[in-house]
Amino acid sequence: MKLFSLAVLLFALLLSSVPVLAAPDSLLVDVRGTSFQSPTGIWWPKAAKAKVKTLRKTAPVVVWFHGGMGSANCAKGLVAGTDFAELYPEKIVVSVSACRENHWVSPAAITAVDAALDSIAARRKAPVERVSLVGVSDGSLGVLVYSLEGRRAVEDRLLMSSFGAFLGESVGLASPKKMRTGRFRFLQGGKDRLYPSDQTVPWIMEFCKAVQVDCELRFDPEGEHDWSYWKAKRMDWVRDAIRK
Repeated sequence: MKLFSLAVLLFALLLSSVPVLAAPDSLLVDVRGTSFQSPTGIWWPKAAKAKVKTLRKTAPVVVWFHGGMGSANCAKGLVAGTDFAELYPEKIVVSVSACRENHWVSPAAITAVDAALDSIAARRKAPVERVSLVGVSDGSLGVLVYSLEGRRAVEDRLLMSSFGAFLGESVGLASPKKMRTGRFRFLQGGKDRLYPSDQTVPWIMEFCKAVQVDCELRFDPEGEHDWSYWKAKRMDWVRDAIRK
């Protein structure tokens, strides 16, 4: 697997198609054996200059899995983690892009996540051994699949407006040993326009019972599908899910 920094010209062309709030640092992850290249945003910790170098080596790393994983926008990762990074300036936030057939359930996308984490480790000259994971909508599938197939140990997981049944039965998904580490926090809404709560909540409850680790569903009857709702209305739940 090879990992390349964006060339200046390519970087300029790519950013011309996305909003100006792109990540302050970026990679183009090239997954060996495929034609998949994943534009990846990186947000480093914010601190006084004297502390930045130390923080880069020691800061916890969070991976953001964006929604709309099958869309034609193949550079979502460059902007998707912006809001979350602003909420957690003490962390390193990494946002990989999934796109079309290279969606979060595909081997290429999960390989791209670990490749991006390898680059973080090389840049800060310190290993990335543990990560926390955040997913919204079908990005939550990335949280589950990385927990099963990723190379790093997982600490906190936050799954917002998820539909885990896309991956199969809850009990079967909860049974692998790799699932039985860290924590799970599910945020689900009663007014989710895409994933009705009468279908999602029973699956989550069964999963939490079966996984045998710290797993909790927080349900908001007024909750909507998008990240903007959880950020505006339930920031206390988000803060509890991804700890400092």
